[in-house]
Amino acid sequence: MRPLSVLTLVKNREDHLIQLIEGLRRSKIAPAELIVVDMSDQPIAPPSKASFPIKTIRWATDDLPLAAARNRAARAATAPHLLFLDVDCIPLAGCVGTMSAAIEQHDALLCADIRYLGPDDASPNWHEADLIERGVPHPVRSFPPTSIRQEPNPGLFWSLAFAIRRQRFEELGGFDEAFTGYGAEDTDFGYRADRAGVPLLFVGGAIACHQYHPTYDPPVQHFDDILRNAALFHRRWGWWPMEGWLQSFESMGLIHRLPHELVRLRSPDDDDRVPVSVS
Repeated sequence: MRPLSVLTLVKNREDHLIQLIEGLRRSKIAPAELIVVDMSDQPIAPPSKASFPIKTIRWATDDLPLAAARNRAARAATAPHLLFLDVDCIPLAGCVGTMSAAIEQHDALLCADIRYLGPDDASPNWHEADLIERGVPHPVRSFPPTSIRQEPNPGLFWSLAFAIRRQRFEELGGFDEAFTGYGAEDTDFGYRADRAGVPLLFVGGAIACHQYHPTYDPPVQHFDDILRNAALFHRRWGWWPMEGWLQSFESMGLIHRLPHELVRLRSPDDDDRVPVSVS
């Protein structure tokens, strides 16, 4: 199989990055390299040595420019195949090898199977069997146990853990950096891939466990980004992305939705911050 670069972004989640690296260390097939784009408030400590090179790109930024940061990571990668992993993901032992074999055979967007962990499910000395037992599958994205399933809905593409050939990523233009901050940049990428005839495949057996971190439902901490990016997406595609979040914002009295416009009524306050137990 041709080499595969793993790419991740980190902003103030160094402990999660350490666990991601530990998962890569335990992989049956090691990646060619790990590229880390560090957007943390303070630079992360240099990752400890591994059997694969680790390259850290420092990018001091106050916001969370996900599209641009992923593109930076891709430009720094040297392998012909790319595996994007959210920093919260712990790739299990077969994940890298299974994704690498799949991208070797399929010129596609290939998504890994994510299992969501609770607050105390990933101790520093985790055992893979425990993570599999505790991890909760996504309620909408259905993965086969071992085979590959083509997903007809490009809106179900997720950037949490996906592989793509580097040449295909470049032909698609990467993530659109007009989407600034958080939200809709991955849905836009999925639809552009679909328009270019690139299938979306769900890869069974390529499991990554998503570490818990505190968040809100809906994610009011990204309210401004979501409104801005939703409006851009609507102008481009003619429909509203992040439908559930927008519905929640409207029911909370934060916005009023018109057919082609989101009217901002007020900004979120502390009463609007409803924590979720698993994210």
